[in-house]
Amino acid sequence: MGKKKEEAPPPGSPAWMATFSDLMNLLLCFFVLLFSMSTIDEAKLNEIIASMSSSFSVFSSGATSIGEGILISNGVSQLNELAEYINSTGAAAESDSDSDQIQVYDTQSGGKEDTTATEDAQAMSIEEAAEQIEAANLRSNEELAEVIGEAVSESQLSDQIDVTFTSQYVMLTMKGSILFAPGSATLNEDCKPVLDKVATILERYARGEIEINGHTDNVPMNSAQFPSNEELSDARALSVFYYLVETSSLNPSLIKHSGYGERMPIADNSTEAGRARNRRVEIRIYNNN
Repeated sequence: MGKKKEEAPPPGSPAWMATFSDLMNLLLCFFVLLFSMSTIDEAKLNEIIASMSSSFSVFSSGATSIGEGILISNGVSQLNELAEYINSTGAAAESDSDSDQIQVYDTQSGGKEDTTATEDAQAMSIEEAAEQIEAANLRSNEELAEVIGEAVSESQLSDQIDVTFTSQYVMLTMKGSILFAPGSATLNEDCKPVLDKVATILERYARGEIEINGHTDNVPMNSAQFPSNEELSDARALSVFYYLVETSSLNPSLIKHSGYGERMPIADNSTEAGRARNRRVEIRIYNNN
């Protein structure tokens, strides 16, 4: 009997080669991923270490293990620490629950005291800052009042205009008898040169808002044109406003005018001298606002 001839292998690679090549490709991809994950930017690594250290700093070796690059071994060793920590915490909670409550209460009370102290300190600092600002404004207005007072003296208006100041404003007070006839809101011709000099002073020294306020005595006003002192004082303030705006370069949008009638006296209305002082027009300069 003749020897049987072996069959020739089928053409191409064996079937198991396809599976083997797929396995090799998967292993290659797996090791490439491992390599890429093991390469960490130093700045990002430091951020991770800081974040983990602040958030999970229960165990002493956590941040050190990350820094040394042996997280798995040290991470497994931390399981014992974790068990000990949980057991000790539970025992302490059972045995010292009352003292813990007292400690929490004390801590909360201390927190409230700290908060109150902080709020008091802030309020004190705000109050001190306000006092310093007011003192600075007072000094500034005092200097401005001195300068304006010198200008008033040089213009020979000292008998007609008083210059005073507060921390908020510098004020020029003009006598009503110079500006208006009794019961009238029409400017006297003789007062216009005075107002021209006042306008020059305002143009030179006023950098903020200006207020023009009219005032009267307490003698009742009951005319057809002005039924009350309030309306008379308001009309007088408006007359001064119009004259200053029309004869100077002052900005009208920065000038306000009001009338207060007899509601803000500066002298005793029971005497003629006091009533004469109360009939006035005040111009306030607000440079610090």
